[in-house]
Amino acid sequence: MHILVVDDDSNVCQSLAWLLQKDGHRVHTCRSGEDAVAAVDKEMFNLVFLDVVMPGMGGLSALERMLSRERTLRVVMISGAADLSMAVRAIKMGAYDFLEKPLNPEKVQVVVNHIQKQEQVRAQVENLQSIVDQEYKMIGTSAAMQQVYRAIEMAAPSEGRILIMGENGTGKELVAREIHKKSGRANQPFIQLNCAAIPRELIESELFGYEKGAFTGAAQRKTGLIEKAHGGTLLLDEVGDMALETQAKLLRVLQENEFYRVGGTSAYHFDVRIISATNKDLQKEISLGNFRQDLYFRLNVIPLVIPPLRQHREDIPLLTKHFLTNYCRRNGKKMKQVTEDAMIILQNYPWPGNVRELKNIMERLAIMIEKKVIDDEAVSLVLATKSFVQTGDSDSELPLKVQLQNFEKKILKEGMIKHQGNISRLAAALKTDRANLHRKLKQYGIKYGVSA
Repeated sequence: MHILVVDDDSNVCQSLAWLLQKDGHRVHTCRSGEDAVAAVDKEMFNLVFLDVVMPGMGGLSALERMLSRERTLRVVMISGAADLSMAVRAIKMGAYDFLEKPLNPEKVQVVVNHIQKQEQVRAQVENLQSIVDQEYKMIGTSAAMQQVYRAIEMAAPSEGRILIMGENGTGKELVAREIHKKSGRANQPFIQLNCAAIPRELIESELFGYEKGAFTGAAQRKTGLIEKAHGGTLLLDEVGDMALETQAKLLRVLQENEFYRVGGTSAYHFDVRIISATNKDLQKEISLGNFRQDLYFRLNVIPLVIPPLRQHREDIPLLTKHFLTNYCRRNGKKMKQVTEDAMIILQNYPWPGNVRELKNIMERLAIMIEKKVIDDEAVSLVLATKSFVQTGDSDSELPLKVQLQNFEKKILKEGMIKHQGNISRLAAALKTDRANLHRKLKQYGIKYGVSA
């Protein structure tokens, strides 16, 4: 750790510094409170040993000034003229501990070791939190995603129920978490129930909880997710898969703002914001008799549609870099880059699994590719190019390199038609420079008018 020792007695400074350096710590010493405050302003310290009685600015004044600048700083007060009232005052002001002089080396080491363990735990928590934050970070600068961001900003501060609609893998859970994070309930629980992943007969007990003896195997009372989410947000993911019987009970719960545990007779009031998500067309499900229209109106106060990845392909380079960085870091791999040709393939792949599929592909590439550069061949192998290269019935028998060339030629020909032979627009659309595009067009004999 980086430790600051502050004492007007040079002998105390030297002996304490020696003890700490012997255990591998980096130590800086000061002889006055003024110098100590200035040092804390300039550098980051994990721990400060601070004398109470010094000429000029005393230890308690220095403590107050230090903590006003860095509230999490751990300060151990030291004094040869200590009394109980002074120690209590220092602790109330925010000191971590109080040691009497002459300092006992063993006591000093115990305090330092304890703080070091706390620092290690804090660093681990911060690292894990960083990984979690990256996992749930929304990525994209396209017009489609900007529209989603604006909707989140408008809807999040309200208490209105939100229905998030979108295909599988578009990031509906991320949107729900972002709404919760930007709401007035951000410091309260965010609870999620996947209605498609839990057997229909168990959803009620998961949602409402149950009383002891409510059914065979109910050996003790269980708290439901509505109760756990009290004060916060409950995400009903894939709500379109909820059984009609459960829909009826959920409707009553939302109307009366109270619920009964399974097998219970007492009503429980709750304060929970409901966010629902679905990959189904609920209007169609209503017409088929699979979803209650009255529940739909209760849930769909604020509708929010998440676009599929194919509708914002311009975000693929950003998403690719984000996922690669995350998975290389998480798996202890060297950072990797995607070549221009590989990125063209990624941007032209249909992505039926949307962002989730791209995320999985990037995880695989981060782990399985040893080179620092991910090229078009590596991407094609992972994407199983044969499934989406439609250039002829016999292509599956051709070498991979030929299939890739056929696919690339197809992209360029279609692009020339779409952009009416405008090289600048095609280069911008494919995220490549004009010189490279001219070289490719010449290679495949594609000219204005798209003849080849």
